[in-house]
Amino acid sequence: MLNCNKKSGQIVSFRHFDYIFAPTVFSNKRIINKTNMNMKKIANYLVPTLSLAAIVFSVAALNQTHAATSNTPSVTTMTEMTSMPAAQPVDLTYAAEKALPSVVYIRSVINSKIQTVEVQSDPFEDFFSDPFGGFFGRGQRGQGNTPKRQVQTPKRDAAGSGVIISADGYIVTNNHVVDGADELTVSLSDNKEYSARVIGADKTTDLALIKIDGRNLPAISIANSDNVKVGEWVLAIGNPLGLNNTVTAGIISAKARTLGANGVESFIQTDAAINQGNSGGALVNTNGELIGINAMLYSQTGSNIGYGFAIPTTMMNKVVDDLKQYGTVQRALIGISGRDVKAQVDQEKEEGKEVTDYGTMEGIYVAEVVESSAAAEAGIEKGDVIIEVDGQKVTKFGDLSGIIAQKRPGDKVTITYLHNKHKHTKQVTLRNEQGTTQVVKNADLDVLGADFREVTQQQKEQLEIQYGLEVIKVTGGKMKEAGVPKGFIIRQVNDEPMKTVEDLQEAVKTASTSKEPVLIIKGVFPTGKRGYYVVQLDN
Repeated sequence: MLNCNKKSGQIVSFRHFDYIFAPTVFSNKRIINKTNMNMKKIANYLVPTLSLAAIVFSVAALNQTHAATSNTPSVTTMTEMTSMPAAQPVDLTYAAEKALPSVVYIRSVINSKIQTVEVQSDPFEDFFSDPFGGFFGRGQRGQGNTPKRQVQTPKRDAAGSGVIISADGYIVTNNHVVDGADELTVSLSDNKEYSARVIGADKTTDLALIKIDGRNLPAISIANSDNVKVGEWVLAIGNPLGLNNTVTAGIISAKARTLGANGVESFIQTDAAINQGNSGGALVNTNGELIGINAMLYSQTGSNIGYGFAIPTTMMNKVVDDLKQYGTVQRALIGISGRDVKAQVDQEKEEGKEVTDYGTMEGIYVAEVVESSAAAEAGIEKGDVIIEVDGQKVTKFGDLSGIIAQKRPGDKVTITYLHNKHKHTKQVTLRNEQGTTQVVKNADLDVLGADFREVTQQQKEQLEIQYGLEVIKVTGGKMKEAGVPKGFIIRQVNDEPMKTVEDLQEAVKTASTSKEPVLIIKGVFPTGKRGYYVVQLDN
């Protein structure tokens, strides 16, 4: 993400995950707008490569073509054969043997839960619904005044892959492999099993760091993904479709690819077969060194058709370091939204406008500049084109995302851009989403200075509510500053229901790293009177 609001970054069209759950089958897909892949008329799917519990076998017809041969080759044929360059076969066995022990199988369990879902309207509901509009838990309604009901979800199993990056048990995987998991089990290539815990996760890059209690584990060697070249041989290692320890081979098809699925993207594209279950697995070079974390495939069918994508190690290293040190990613922002110059020119043509001469067909067209951002400091304006950052050529948005993803707030970068086709170079200081250069840390409940507990059954019946958190003690901190009293029952925080103390912890964590670190608390007093408070988390 390159600016400090949700509209920042590359202007793309995409939809978030659609989950389809069965008792033991976990599947999810992302729908991609084909504008980003120059395939506009076919609806394709980006499938984060989580494995299904069942193994899917596909049978392909093999067609064999026999060429006519002669017992005695002609002189011409022999001359042509001898003039051809000698073949250079690539031996990938060393890379496979070296990297395989470092790739693990991850099984996640999501326990049965009570969830609130929207349902079709009941014509008789108005006669029996809560006259307070669902504030007290009955007759709840969603957006568009749609009725909501509570349902119990089945227990679900999911599976994916991970890569051991340290001998003491740190493992990198995808966020979507572990997101929402109540239990995580890691199986090594020698079939040893460990329970794992999540150290931190970052949805924006789709990376997660987990930990197992082990010693002398086979950590993988990590290479600099910036050094890989298109056409270079690679291996994808993971656990697709329940087939553990699977190795597939291919080449680097492209670099710095953006798809519009994650907030920050600069994918390595490969034609090495990646299927469901490869998520979080390793993409390695011919030396068996890690160059990327396999994240997703691009397909019309849900199975591999030659388009797999991995998160580069340059981005992975920064995310891992931040999660270890701060508990959250320190994300630096330039403060623009925009698109590739070619995409901008194509849009002008489609809209029937006169095509603008930007002085180049490579670079990032700036569609918007955030006020008081690094870009504004550099004097960048709407319509300018960014062509270099720190001397590195920027031809497409993935280049820019990849460079900035390695930076932290407070870092200085040199930006070269075209304004009215004239080149300008400025050094700027990158900022975080809150517009500062300070370290952003996940806040915990201690910052609130209060103790909480789930409401009792007696309180539920008395106040006609189904859930809530009672403030049982206020010792200081942000709750006292906001005037929240003992006995107040918290029902919602930032429009999210508060059913457990863990819900409140997550709300505090999310708000503390957002652009506006504020908690809007809605609830009810012991007398039944409703109320709300605004709690500022920043200083």
